[in-house]
Amino acid sequence: MNTDPIADYLTRVRNAIKANHRIVEIPSSKIKQEITKVLYDKGYIQSYKFDDSGVQGTIKIALKYNPNTKQSAIVKLERVSKPGLRKYTGTENLPRVLNGLGVAILSTSKGVMTEKEAKSLNVGGEVLCYVY
Repeated sequence: MNTDPIADYLTRVRNAIKANHRIVEIPSSKIKQEITKVLYDKGYIQSYKFDDSGVQGTIKIALKYNPNTKQSAIVKLERVSKPGLRKYTGTENLPRVLNGLGVAILSTSKGVMTEKEAKSLNVGGEVLCYVY
């Protein structure tokens, strides 16, 4: 039993980056799939594949590294809203990560998206994590 599956997802990706793995495999859920799609759209991961065989299914993520320096595209993954202390934000004070260079991933009523997309749609929500 995992109390915070999103934190587990981020920790698995973080650990794979530190160990210089090319692919990381994570148990699947709808919110994890949406976070994976946002990471792919913003260029933080190379590719992903949803495997629905089995009871829960898995997400296979191919991590992105710089070919010259071998440094990961993801420098830091930080969980913001936790089960013990949820962090919600309105449209007027959406977070800016690294002065606009990073992204904050939010769970809104219109789905999982970045803070820039939420601002354009004029919606607020729960701040899941920061990525840069």
